[in-house]
Amino acid sequence: MRKRSFFGILLLLALAIFSFLMIRLTLPYTAMRSNVNFLLTKQHIYHLRYWRMSFYTHVFTSCLVLVAGFTQFAPRLLARRPRIHRVMGWAYLVVVTIISGPAAFIMALYANGGLPARTSFVLLSVLWIIFTLFAGYYALRRKFVLHGAFMFRSYALTLSAITLRGYTFLIDLTTLPFTPRDIYITTAWLSWVPNLIIAEILIRHGWVEKIYRMPQRLTASPGEPPSVGISR
Repeated sequence: MRKRSFFGILLLLALAIFSFLMIRLTLPYTAMRSNVNFLLTKQHIYHLRYWRMSFYTHVFTSCLVLVAGFTQFAPRLLARRPRIHRVMGWAYLVVVTIISGPAAFIMALYANGGLPARTSFVLLSVLWIIFTLFAGYYALRRKFVLHGAFMFRSYALTLSAITLRGYTFLIDLTTLPFTPRDIYITTAWLSWVPNLIIAEILIRHGWVEKIYRMPQRLTASPGEPPSVGISR
């Protein structure tokens, strides 16, 4: 129990740090100017209104998606505050599938790095939307293990926003002869493929069952076996 609590505290701390970093990265874009950070590489398309709207939409919803998604993996929150779990879960689904996901898809069509990088980001955005839709579908069907598995996959792709910046930072620190195009292509694939592999490993090792069955154990009366309400 202590190990689980310590692990949970570490996860919360990591979320807080990453959310703070994401907010710091996002704040400069509130100026709505074309000469800010990443936008310096997009001068040739910044004039396109639909791309510009997609960019700002995706950037400004990133922290909400990170926080809302994280709440879906807190067993005690699910057991003691199920309403918060549901509200945040539906907020996550709506933002990803209707707002941030489509915006990311439009951005992917114009990604730096040419066709290899664009292919990666298009796949990322499409899978992100699909996995999230499946998570919502299985929640409605009350097949919570399948719901949890697709939430694992969806959130692994959500975290690509963090891993992308992490890999870019590490590559910038190296002295290897990377061209900007090489960096775009490399980080485009590294940002989400390893995340998805890790998510699949966790799913196959029973992490979904641990998270979604714990609430039943927490709410069961002493001596009462947990209810069998989770279907595969």
